[in-house]
Amino acid sequence: MSTNPKAEVRSKPAATRRSEGGFFSRLRAWRDQHAYSLVSSLGRFFQRPFATLSTVGVMAVAIALPLGLGLGLANIERFSGHLRESREITVFLKPEVDAGAAKKIADALRLDPDVVEVRLKTPAQGLAEFRQMSDLAGALDALQDNPLPTVLVVLPKDDGVVLANALKQRPEIDLVQHDAVWRERLTAWLGFGARLTGVIAVLLGLGVLLVVGNTIRLEIGARREEIGVLQQLGATDGFVRRPFLYLGAWYGAAAGAMALGLLALAGMALQPPLSRLVASYSSQFQLAGPGWPGALGILAAAIGFGWLGAWLASGHHLRQTRPTDL
Repeated sequence: MSTNPKAEVRSKPAATRRSEGGFFSRLRAWRDQHAYSLVSSLGRFFQRPFATLSTVGVMAVAIALPLGLGLGLANIERFSGHLRESREITVFLKPEVDAGAAKKIADALRLDPDVVEVRLKTPAQGLAEFRQMSDLAGALDALQDNPLPTVLVVLPKDDGVVLANALKQRPEIDLVQHDAVWRERLTAWLGFGARLTGVIAVLLGLGVLLVVGNTIRLEIGARREEIGVLQQLGATDGFVRRPFLYLGAWYGAAAGAMALGLLALAGMALQPPLSRLVASYSSQFQLAGPGWPGALGILAAAIGFGWLGAWLASGHHLRQTRPTDL
């Protein structure tokens, strides 16, 4: 006995037919709603160019200021030298200490558990380095004797304060150079700068949220009647809020991109005078930017700020415009 497949499908209960295609139909509806909200919010973003540019500009400056301070501190810390170099202790031996005695002192220091490395620089090596770093090569050639002492460069395991004090007590050592105070001050200033940057970032981040929130509030006010009709027809808050969330995300994306552009322009403006300044010290230094991972992170954070500001503002005003039951 033959059966009709179409008749079997029609014979199934309606609830069963809805459950079979319900998930995919809901997924398509969710995708279409988000695509429509994304495109319509982009259209509203470009609807008033001057107002949009003003809002995006304010947000971009608020984002770029703490980012610029943070990148500046990172470059200053990089320029100040690596941690390895900042911990080094320079030990100048007395002139009467010959090469053999200097080698024995270096070998004894290498056995110290608080010492990581000891490098010995002979007077000839020191004179050669001084000749390369100085413009007095002609005057150095006129010297009959090498006036430079033997130098030991000691790398301690810790900050080296205790080791430096112990080295100062040894009779064969003439001078111990250990810029612990300068390094502590620099570290304190960098820590203060990082904390100040964090405070400014929080304050300006709140400013970004307020700017986005006020912009979304104006959008909701302009569409109050449309929102009221949608709510009367039973639209959920999520459905009504969705275009405003995407609009906030567009504001955040544009502000993040503009902030990155401002940082790039600032770097190009500062690099030439910085290069001339560093070249006067016979050195080279290039300002480091956030890089592609950092730029993508900044852009994602700006989009998140725009989304969050729109979510807070739309949620507050939609609760006020929600119709009451009759």
